[in-house]
Amino acid sequence: MKRTVVILVLLFSVASAQEFRFGQAKGLFMSFGVGPRVPIGEMSKFQNLGSGFNVAFSYTDNEIMPFFIYGKIGYSHFPGRQSLYEDTDYSSFSSNAFLGDFGLRYYLPPLAEQVVIFMPIVEAGFSVSLFEKFHQFKIGRGKNSFTEDDFNAGFHLGVGISMFLLEAVANYNYYSANQYLSFDLKLRIPIFTAI
Repeated sequence: MKRTVVILVLLFSVASAQEFRFGQAKGLFMSFGVGPRVPIGEMSKFQNLGSGFNVAFSYTDNEIMPFFIYGKIGYSHFPGRQSLYEDTDYSSFSSNAFLGDFGLRYYLPPLAEQVVIFMPIVEAGFSVSLFEKFHQFKIGRGKNSFTEDDFNAGFHLGVGISMFLLEAVANYNYYSANQYLSFDLKLRIPIFTAI
C-alpha cells in the first residue's frame, strides 16, 4: 500500500509539473514513404539501383514551428551490378539495409497557396544502419558463400516539396562504406493535432 501511494504521488507531481497553456499548437504525424535508391561513390561499383520504404513520426508545437523533429525507420534492398558477375567469381551479390534516422525538418514559406499548398522542405539528421551483404560465388571456384553484417553510423541531408498530406523528398545518405541517394513519395497522416 505504501509503495502504491508513493507511485501515485510521483505520477501526480510529474503530471502537474508542466504548465498547460491555452492556444498551444501541437502536432504528431506519421508518414509512409517508398521509392528508388541510387548507390553512389564506392557503393556504385558493386550495387545496382535499389528500392526501399520507410515509416516516420514527426512532432512540432508552436514553440519550434516551422521546425519538426522526426524519427524514421526503413528498409532498402540493393541488387548487385551485372558487371560484377561478369568480371568476378560472384554469382550473386546483394545488400539489405535496415535503417534508422533522427533529425530536424524545416518548412519554408509556401511557393503556392491557391488550390494546393506547395511548401519547400529541408531536413538533416543522424543515421544508423545495418547492411546485411550476401556474397554467393560461382560453383567450382572453391569459395564458400557468406553473409556479412556491416553496422554504420552517418548522416543524411534532404530537400523536397510538401503538399501537407503528400510529400516528395530526395535525401543524400552518407555512411563510411555505403553512400546513396534516396527518392521517396510519402503519404503523411496526422495522428494528433491541438490548437
